[in-house]
Amino acid sequence: MNRGLKVEARRALAVAWKDLLAEGRARSNVLAVILFAGTALLLFAFAFGPDAQDLRDAGAGVIWLTILLSGILVFNRSYQLELEGGGLEALLTYPGSRRAIFMGKLMANLAIVLLVEAVVFPLASVLFHVPLLEALPGLAFIVALGTFGFVTLGTFYAAISSRSRASDVLLPLLLFPMLIPLLLAAVQGTTAFMEGDAMGDGGGWIRMLVAFNLIFFTAALWAFEYVIGE
Repeated sequence: MNRGLKVEARRALAVAWKDLLAEGRARSNVLAVILFAGTALLLFAFAFGPDAQDLRDAGAGVIWLTILLSGILVFNRSYQLELEGGGLEALLTYPGSRRAIFMGKLMANLAIVLLVEAVVFPLASVLFHVPLLEALPGLAFIVALGTFGFVTLGTFYAAISSRSRASDVLLPLLLFPMLIPLLLAAVQGTTAFMEGDAMGDGGGWIRMLVAFNLIFFTAALWAFEYVIGE
């Protein structure tokens, strides 16, 4: 049992490392996502006007909306290289559980989305006057849980839509409705901690995100083996 888990872990790490190396060689793709995220924040800041309170009130929602839109660009590329080069079939025929492919893709996408967030949050702090350091460590829990759940579902539904000719359109249609409870909890929790969490609401949103992640991570891990082979 332990040996099997170690083999799956090594395989998942190999898939993740392969994807990150591919993105590292084509740095323009990641840079394009980061540029898109920065541009989106700037446009939202101009749209809400110069009033500092209005910007602060909108800050949490705008941050997560920017992460959502940027993440779609990341997920759409998750299986693109393998499909274009025929590498996906080779991965599927490799001995062992297909769950390792999902875990590898999940880790690679998580690393890229976290890189985007490393730009989004400081920039949003400046543009929307939101306090980041004062909101720690609660804000860090919310962001970590929200990001993990978002990337888990994004990686799973990218596998479903990857073989479709209209995958760029199909992925958001499948993903967005499933993300509604996660985004609600992430936005409300982020707002609560940015405002000091005087009412103690942040803990409830963290528990909701933990439950969401446990349910959907388990479901995605189990269903991926059937979905990716279709």
